[in-house]
This record gives sequence, C-alpha cells and structure tokens, in this order.
Amino acid sequence: MGAWTTGPKTSEIARAQPSLRALCGEAFGSTDGSLLDSSPYAIGDYRVAESFGGAAGLRVLRQKLRERGLGLILDFVPNHLGLDHPWLTTRPGLFVRSAAARSETFPVTVAGETSWVAHGKDPNFPAWSDTAQLDYRVPATRAAMTDVLLSIAEQCDGVRCDMAMLLLAEVFSGVWRDFPCWEPAAGGEFWAEAIATVKRKHPHFLFIAEAYWNLEGRLASLGFDYAYDKEFYDRLTRRDYSALQAHVRGGGGGFAPTRFLENHDEPRIASILSYPEQRAATALLLSQPGMRLLHDGQREGRRRRTPVQFSRYWPETPDAEATAIHDALYSALARTSIGRGEAKFLAAKSATGDGADLSGCFVIHWESSEGETLAAINMSAQQRPFRANDIRFDLAPHEFQFIAPRG
Repeated sequence: MGAWTTGPKTSEIARAQPSLRALCGEAFGSTDGSLLDSSPYAIGDYRVAESFGGAAGLRVLRQKLRERGLGLILDFVPNHLGLDHPWLTTRPGLFVRSAAARSETFPVTVAGETSWVAHGKDPNFPAWSDTAQLDYRVPATRAAMTDVLLSIAEQCDGVRCDMAMLLLAEVFSGVWRDFPCWEPAAGGEFWAEAIATVKRKHPHFLFIAEAYWNLEGRLASLGFDYAYDKEFYDRLTRRDYSALQAHVRGGGGGFAPTRFLENHDEPRIASILSYPEQRAATALLLSQPGMRLLHDGQREGRRRRTPVQFSRYWPETPDAEATAIHDALYSALARTSIGRGEAKFLAAKSATGDGADLSGCFVIHWESSEGETLAAINMSAQQRPFRANDIRFDLAPHEFQFIAPRG
C-alpha cells in the first residue's frame, strides 16, 4: 500500500482536516499537519514514489524478496484517481462528469470548457473529496486502466484491487445513473476483460479483490484468484462462533477467500480480543484454506489503528506477549501440513455426551503428500472435551492443538 506517487493537492487536503490534525496531536503531540500526507488511495500517477526509491528501488526490493522465496503484491485502486493525476486535464473524458455543478463534484477546465467531475464514491458513504471518479461506462477508460494494470504487472506478482465490486456493471450503473455517459457505453464487465488481458501475458499474476456486499462470488466468476472474506472477520470479532462455523463449513461463499483478523480499515485485533482470544483466533486464521492475511504490526500487538494519511506509525511499544503468541504459532505451523495440500472442516462431536455447545470448537484436517495434520481450536471461554476423526481433544478455553493423526 502506498507505493505509488501522490501529489500536493491531496496532501493539502489531508493536512487541512481537523480530525486528522487532532489525531496527530494525540499521537505525536503536534497538530501542525507536518506528519500528514496524501492518502495512498488518491493516486497522482502509477509511478513508484521517488521517496521510496522510484522504479529502481522497487526492482531491488522485488529481487530481495525473490531471494527469500517471497512474491510482491501491490495496490491497484481502480475506482478513482487522485486530484493530482494528469488525466484530469489531458483526458477529462475518462471521468464521470456533469455539464453543471452538482453535489460532490468539482470544476475542471480544459481548452476553455468547464465540466464538473464527480469525486470517487462508495454509495453508502460521502464521496472521497481528494479523488476523481473514473467512468467505466466509457470504453477509453477501460482501455486506459487495463494499460495501467499491464504496467503494474511488469513490476510485481499480483495486485490487491481496492473496492473491486464498485466496478461491476450493475453496481456502477446504479451508483452513477443520474450522471450522463457522454458517449455510447461499453458492454460486458471490465474485470473479465482486463484480467484476461493481463493473464495472457502474465499467467501467474494474482488478482485479489477487496470486496463486500456478498459480491465476492461474482468477482471470482470474472477471474479473481482471491476475494476478501469480511464475513469471517465480522463473525469472529462478534464471537458468533455458530455463524462462523456455518460460514467456513459451507465453503465461505464459493470463492477462494482472503481471511484476516485486521487490516488498515479495521480496528487492531489486539484492541478487541484478550491475549488468550488472540492466540486462539490467530491459530484459527492460520489454519484456514485460501489466503491468510497478516497485517503489519499485528505480530507486535499494536492497538492503535494508524490513519493512512499518517507519514509514520502511531507510536507504540511492541507487546512482548503478543509477539510471543505469534512466534510460537509460526514455529508450530512450520512442523505441520497446514497450508499445504487440501483442507477439510470436520465436525466436533461431544466426548462426554453432555450436550455441551461445541460451536466454538473448530477442527480442520490438512492432508498433503508430505503428511497430514489436525488443527483443533477452542474459541470458547469454557473447557471443551470433544472428538474428531476418532481422536479426543480436551482443550482449555482459547487453546489450540496441532497433531499428526498417524503419529
């Protein structure tokens, strides 16, 4: 996140926000805005920021990652661009526009003609005032953003596509139905065309959709390799383990999930769960099939969510107990088959016949050519004896166990 160039207009907007300045005062003791910068979601150009070393710096980073067996995923923000992007003056026809001033628009004058460009928008919230909304009804917009994707694919191994569901034809047409399309609208779906174009040249390039509104399966059908599974996060943090069981055992919605306990939009998990709950929740997360997302600072037990406009982290002392929880889990995982081969969710059955609620007891069976592992996690606050695959578990509250069933 934040690898791309932003600009002075969007930085000025961030520094002028009283709420952000107040948070700076709380975090750093200064409200002058010097520690605020543009949102990384108000992209001024898809060039690597010079403050990070530019394209050459990114190549060095990518090579160092490859030497360690790691890939590189970068952000792609398809819905909108920042107010500093040159297309606003060189290619205004790529944006959602009105001939007259309207709410949540701003004027752009090119060759003596003024139109009002809409700010980028999620229909459930006010528009983002530091952005300009791209118009995906326009064929030239689709072509231009596909070219951007192709350029990104030369520099990394995949993209996380911000708010990917906003580009779906039915969503986009509904949000912008009151704004005219100034030329014949394109048919079909942008994602299907763009993903296919990129994968013809880079067949192993990964597409990850940040997605909500139960549209994850739709995006998967258009070519996404993974999609955010917000239901997993919501049900776990609500401690609704019965609903969480139904969700994961039902396949999670028919798409390859990206699951997480926190990200840059959500509260830090350490601010929600106790240490024992964090241990169990992290074991459950890391035992899941699909992609498991660990947020920077999660291992260190950070409790304050840093606004994306901050130029440095909210100052915190690393939490040694949270770090020990994660390190013990990583060490235990390295000796298992978890994350390799095939996963299957098993039903926990009472070991005593007492009818105890076992909705908080999760059992995942992993099997690969190298062996098999049972991951058993007790998310509940009570001791729970149960059986799975003819093996008895007697887990304390918020405990987990990884075992090889055949020794």
